[in-house]
Amino acid sequence: MSELSKARLRLWLKLLKASGMIEDEVRRRLRREFDSTLPRFDVMSVLARFPEGKKMSEISDLLRVSNGNVTGIVDKLSEEGLAQRVAVPGDRRASKVKLTEKGIAAFAEHADTHEGWIDEMLGGLNPEDVDGMATRLERLIETLEDREI
Repeated sequence: MSELSKARLRLWLKLLKASGMIEDEVRRRLRREFDSTLPRFDVMSVLARFPEGKKMSEISDLLRVSNGNVTGIVDKLSEEGLAQRVAVPGDRRASKVKLTEKGIAAFAEHADTHEGWIDEMLGGLNPEDVDGMATRLERLIETLEDREI
């Protein structure tokens, strides 16, 4: 293996460690403060970005998870009055999922709190660190997309 190959492997491991540490803490805080989960937050986030609603398969595709995972979360959100299924005109078999007014309000609170957590966790980074890492990670994403990974 070349030195560059080894350096890339170390980079990958550092990315995993940093991401895992942040994700673990976000999961703990969501559970503690909102009695919620990260997958639930993610589904609500998609629905908040698309107020016109999304089909279950579209939510799954955006989150890169199975339809079964999304179905259970949407069922629970619907039971709690946070989301609703609405018929797709012209397709009797299809429906879209949308946040209700109650769901919009709940997600807004969760999202604001989440932003504060991330700001706190990344508080040791100065603006140059943030901009530099964001630029380099965008380059990584572009490279991976070009290779169709």
